[in-house]
Amino acid sequence: MEVGQKKKHSLLKKAGLFFVVLLLVAAGWVWFVFTEKFSDTSEISPAFTVTAMDLIHEFEKNDSLANRKYAEKIMVVNGEVSAVEGVDSTVNIKMADSTSGSYVIFAFQQQHLGQAKKIKLGEKVSIKGSCSGGAYSKILETEFITFKRCAINN
Repeated sequence: MEVGQKKKHSLLKKAGLFFVVLLLVAAGWVWFVFTEKFSDTSEISPAFTVTAMDLIHEFEKNDSLANRKYAEKIMVVNGEVSAVEGVDSTVNIKMADSTSGSYVIFAFQQQHLGQAKKIKLGEKVSIKGSCSGGAYSKILETEFITFKRCAINN
């Protein structure tokens, strides 16, 4: 075998090995992301405590700035329930600004669904959750802010 062919063959082996290692690392990362378990939100200290109306107004004023401030932070939001929406095996609680139609919506952790299902329309509640961020809907002409992994704040 010629020296050039040996180098080429060695280079192909190294490239193949690199590809296999890269594939294993990517598979491990995907597995980690899809099986990640989160701590119970009720046991985490909040970074912010706000009223639903103040939060909505802050996002309406400048949602880019508000997203940088609040996204992926654990927060306590206090306000009056404007809607309770049963969705498949979960429940979403909504707090809305009746003048603008903008709203905050909370999706609950599985272990807190029982408490969430007892909440009634018009009830004043305190909810702790992880802010997913907010955006403006041009179609609805409203700002919406979503929360995940929520729990009733006691």
